Amino acid sequence: MNPTLEIFSQGEEIVTGQTVDTNAAWLAQQAVQMGFTVARHTAVGDNLNDLTELLREIARRADCCICTGGLGPTSDDLTAEAVARAFGLMLEFDEIAFAQIKRFFDNRNRPMPESNRKQAMLPEGSERIDNEWGTAPGFSLKHGRCWFAFIPGVPFEMRHLFLEKIRPTLASCFSLQPGRLVTIRTVGIGESDIQQRIATITIPEQVQLGFRAGIDDVQTKLLFPYGYSETAMASLVSNVIEQLGNAVFGIDGLSEAAGDLVAVIDRLMQAGKHTLTVIETASQGLLAAKCIGMPWLLGTLFDRSLDSLGQRFAVPVHHDDLMASAKEIADAMRKSGGSDFALVQLYTGDDDTFHDKDQPIVLYNVLLTEDGFYQSTQTVAGPIKRKQNQAALLALDLLRRYLQHKEI
Repeated sequence: MNPTLEIFSQGEEIVTGQTVDTNAAWLAQQAVQMGFTVARHTAVGDNLNDLTELLREIARRADCCICTGGLGPTSDDLTAEAVARAFGLMLEFDEIAFAQIKRFFDNRNRPMPESNRKQAMLPEGSERIDNEWGTAPGFSLKHGRCWFAFIPGVPFEMRHLFLEKIRPTLASCFSLQPGRLVTIRTVGIGESDIQQRIATITIPEQVQLGFRAGIDDVQTKLLFPYGYSETAMASLVSNVIEQLGNAVFGIDGLSEAAGDLVAVIDRLMQAGKHTLTVIETASQGLLAAKCIGMPWLLGTLFDRSLDSLGQRFAVPVHHDDLMASAKEIADAMRKSGGSDFALVQLYTGDDDTFHDKDQPIVLYNVLLTEDGFYQSTQTVAGPIKRKQNQAALLALDLLRRYLQHKEI
């Protein structure tokens, strides 16, 4: 059985929702990849009694706890005091920690406030975790069955300390048997549709199935236990992919990570040495923003008016046949822009329809390549930002399907 790990985040800003606790999510991913069972995420405000009681509870039930926050110089930073009170320890002045804090200010030609001296007060018997990226040293200790690590809540500092100081210690202190997480990434299909499509597949009891709907994709996750048969794993993943069909654009966890939709397209475009120009309407520049810095994107244009586009490229427009108009514009744009591919996005509906969350729009995407036209039509509904994002994704997905030789 995998050792249990809890994540303990502290700070009034987290409890009140002023700060989103990205630290806990990141740490959980790291812990699961190492082979821990993450049992709880807990957040507590700046209350000494609450902090003290929770530390005692965690010490009784968990094998490991990573605690973030509360190591600063101000009066509301209570971690060290809470640990000392919870476990009956004294706070001791750490000369090395104090020298490191002072050096941080000296290197920046700034006087060290007296309040920073507090950060050098560590619970007796704890092991200091040196912090080269900020003023707050972390520390670790074991109480009962639980090994605790206390690190700053600043994400940049927290990640460095975990990766460089804490993870190696965990790997040596615990017998870990990491499972394998396989993530199947899809676009243009929802969670309920995915679940319906794979309902006929028998998922073994020891394999955890989960879903995550993000802004730019929906992920189907299969967590395989340590030692699971590679052949059986490949077979199950293959069955799921077959049922999800052409909506699958990448798989993480079997070999190297596929990444998001743009990352997949980027590799394919660069491998084929292709270039692209784009016209956006409903996505209003978001498609270009998603592809920022990509060398194959030669140019983008946003124009919501079909008549304006017709005049710009000197082609006839067909208000009753947007796909025909998109083809005319794509052909003219490719000739004028000098790219290998031209991608044109048009949509039905006026501004009122586009802004109305209860009114759908119909997207018409046309991709012109060296070997002809490819096209897709989709209906998109919801608030304006969802329509904008879906328009960008679905246009890019047409390009992705062509590059991956998938049915369009």
